[in-house]
Amino acid sequence: MTKIQESISSKVWDLKYRYRLQDKILDRNIEDTWQRVAKAVAKAEPLKERAHWQKQFHSILQNFRFLPGGRILAGAGTKHNVTLFNCFVMNIAEDSLRGIFDGLEEGALTLQQGGGVGYDFSVLRPRGQYVKTAGTVASGPVSFMRIWDTTSAILLSTGARRGAMMGVLRCDHPDIEEFVTAKENPQELRHFNVSVMVSDAFMQAVKDNAEWPLIFPLSKEEIKKESLHEKNIIYRTWSNQREPVPCRIIKTIRARDLWQKIIKSAYDYAEPGVLFEDTINRLNNLWYCERISATNPCGEIPLPPYGACNLGSINLTQFVEHAYTPQAKINWSELEKVTAIGTRFLDDVIDISHYPLRAQKIEAQQTRRIGLGLTGLGDIFIMMHIRYGSPESIHLAQRIMQTIAETTWQTSIALAKEKGSFPLFSPEYARGEFIQKFSATIRVEAAQHGMRNSHHNTIAPAGTISLLANNISNGIEPVFRPEYERYVRSPDDERLTFQVRDYALQVWRDLKKSEDKPPAWADVSSLLPEDHLNIQAAVQPYIDNAISKTINIPENFPFEKLEQVYTKAHALGLKGCTVFRPNPVTGSVLVENTEVDKCHVCGE
Repeated sequence: MTKIQESISSKVWDLKYRYRLQDKILDRNIEDTWQRVAKAVAKAEPLKERAHWQKQFHSILQNFRFLPGGRILAGAGTKHNVTLFNCFVMNIAEDSLRGIFDGLEEGALTLQQGGGVGYDFSVLRPRGQYVKTAGTVASGPVSFMRIWDTTSAILLSTGARRGAMMGVLRCDHPDIEEFVTAKENPQELRHFNVSVMVSDAFMQAVKDNAEWPLIFPLSKEEIKKESLHEKNIIYRTWSNQREPVPCRIIKTIRARDLWQKIIKSAYDYAEPGVLFEDTINRLNNLWYCERISATNPCGEIPLPPYGACNLGSINLTQFVEHAYTPQAKINWSELEKVTAIGTRFLDDVIDISHYPLRAQKIEAQQTRRIGLGLTGLGDIFIMMHIRYGSPESIHLAQRIMQTIAETTWQTSIALAKEKGSFPLFSPEYARGEFIQKFSATIRVEAAQHGMRNSHHNTIAPAGTISLLANNISNGIEPVFRPEYERYVRSPDDERLTFQVRDYALQVWRDLKKSEDKPPAWADVSSLLPEDHLNIQAAVQPYIDNAISKTINIPENFPFEKLEQVYTKAHALGLKGCTVFRPNPVTGSVLVENTEVDKCHVCGE
């Protein structure tokens, strides 16, 4: 049995993942947790094969080689009425009070059962627009986001799990300027992450210093009554709609002015992030049957309404052999083996999970999306004498992600042969742009045999589960700090403080008996934005979902250089970009101290 070495790791397990039924402790140790989860997930397999797959699932959970999403660790095999999915994208069906409050109710039910939620608020008409049916004036998307924010706060006061929300607004919505600055007030929308959905057309307008129309779709009544050929009517593909719809130009601004406001807000208080709409949809494996306009709270999985995050991460630190020697290498065959079993594991989770809403269950079973990723990348670079952001690190990151992706896709094809393709599979799937990145063998077999899962790979924040695995670096992020304070909240809301040490540093000191840092040491304080972007760009081509990535920049980072970061992110084909600079509004929480359950829910 593997012991949890760090006291905070033990505490995280005890507070977040240990199975208790009322006052009775049922998980005596981490081994019990692994056995519980493995047995529960294997129940999706045929009866005669369950014992075999329980053993296989247990084998990858041991030693933290595979880290399932936190909801799986906490909920699988328990009697708790919770979902095993970390996050969902929700729906506001229409711009009406009924549509708004139906969406609010669905979100509340999902938050109550442990899932984070993301919304595209672009469907709501702009502030000041006359609502003919009610004889009133619209208050705009941001005002209704405050209702969601209050609801989340109330649920927290009842003891519900801390769940994040994502609010998205299109770059051409008339209220976009209000949305961009909504969180400059430290008391506003504290339970939301916010992101702007940016189009290629907008990026071109920024480049050209052109005017940019802010628009809103015509209602059905307006379409019947008005000429659709007027100068102030243009066609755009709006929220979740696959075909362009007629929209009225409400006002026109300079694209570059809006772009500067977005970047200034990110510089001053770390939000909003940006999502690149056309890149997301161009590379969507389900391009033939859906259009995406929102993501989960941390941005690593763009999803249609009621889509869900089913997450798991390969802990790369457990595949490095001969660390800190000239012979340091990755055990590629073992990495492929664990990836294949992890793919099957996540596919089985779809069938054993509880869903807060029937619509979420239907969507999950129709597409069978999974998000298998990696964590610990920053640590293994150090353990293999490679500096984060160097050409060697870029090449290795690319090879690792390609290996994981190809193994995941091959396993999904094999599962399709064994269990059948996801119901929305179509021959058009094999003609998608993303799948063309793979070998002819994968493309041909996908066309012949289908796919078990519509989507396969992602990079989640993996913050809390990385802490559980003895404080490895999370996701594809660089190491945060050699040592720093980490906070954990207990069930009675007491804040517990731990001094933690990075995993790679601890391994170095155990091996070398030295207080110095390893030769290839690099953390967020010593890296440039280009280092972050280049690593993200190296793995993005093999990830059919997306990546949760934060570019930490120092407080004195020149504002004029930040625009280059966002522009380069778009040019590199990334699906989104988020930066964090210490500031008076959000403080320096990502630089000095981090609270385990502060905001993110993905991978916890």
